[in-house]
Amino acid sequence: MAYPSFSEISRAFAPGWFAAVMGTGVLALTTHTLAQRWPWLTLVGEALHWFNTVLFLILAVPWLTRWVRFREAALQTMKHPVQANFYPTFSIALLVLAAQWLVFTSCVEVALTFWWLGVVLHFIFSFAVLFFMFTGEQVTVDHVTPANFIPAVGLVVMPLAGAPLLPLMPEAMREIALTVNAIGLGAGSMMYIGLLGMTLSRKYLHKPAQGILTPTVWIHLAPLGVIPVSLMNLLEQLPFPAAREAATVLMLLVWGFGVWWLVMAILLTLAARAAGQLPFALSWWGFTFPVGALVAESLRLSKLLGWSSPLAIGIAAWLLLWCFWLITLNKTLRGVISGAIFKPHP
Repeated sequence: MAYPSFSEISRAFAPGWFAAVMGTGVLALTTHTLAQRWPWLTLVGEALHWFNTVLFLILAVPWLTRWVRFREAALQTMKHPVQANFYPTFSIALLVLAAQWLVFTSCVEVALTFWWLGVVLHFIFSFAVLFFMFTGEQVTVDHVTPANFIPAVGLVVMPLAGAPLLPLMPEAMREIALTVNAIGLGAGSMMYIGLLGMTLSRKYLHKPAQGILTPTVWIHLAPLGVIPVSLMNLLEQLPFPAAREAATVLMLLVWGFGVWWLVMAILLTLAARAAGQLPFALSWWGFTFPVGALVAESLRLSKLLGWSSPLAIGIAAWLLLWCFWLITLNKTLRGVISGAIFKPHP
């Protein structure tokens, strides 16, 4: 079988490719945090940062080509009740890169560019995806999966880099950026609460999402890890010390649910694997960012409370993240070499 041409790759280029950038980015950021305990990890984190930046630029070429040359195909995917949810991974990748460039370099302008571009595109994607979802007559309960969280996740990711960037912005832009962060965190958090009920309802009352959608069960961990950290980042830029104490308690409770769900996700994934319902697909990158979000939350909570248990769980989850990342990267590279990974899924 002939290797697909660039035109063929671009026409069928899946929007979920940027989950790889999200996962690699959170691995870089959590590795950087742990480098404070183990300095030898500093170079590992920096290598991941630069690798991820290059990865984003490479993936952006066929992604943009699809919108320019094959717009009908891109719009058709946008209207799909499941695949459309993966389009916001592009804008979330930009927000993650903003956090990376803020942490790993002194290039504030680059971080700000990534952040503002990610914010604008994510608002566009979140409205577009949900508009087609709300108005699409083809949406059924079988289309309800944790992948529906992705637009909400991007909204709550905004303050991860957006809040620390506030003091570095021109004064005239700070209030605008602060408002954007608040809208993103508020909208994404409320959306997650509603979507959580929907996805749990499907798990109780309908057949589970398996096959290539099996890894989406891990996406639950993403908002559980990101929302408390983003809230704390935002409150650190506001004169409300009592609110930060309340947010720490909230983080502890949400973190508890996250740890519980981590075990549940492992059990559900093992059950799917035993049933032969875990074929490799790009959706495997869905294992990475959510686990990384829980790692970041665990490390932050340990620092706030001075407890060793969140630290131990965070390190264990970080090791699991490395396993997921290495396995998925290996399978992805093999798929790229063979060309099989560029075949569109039904």
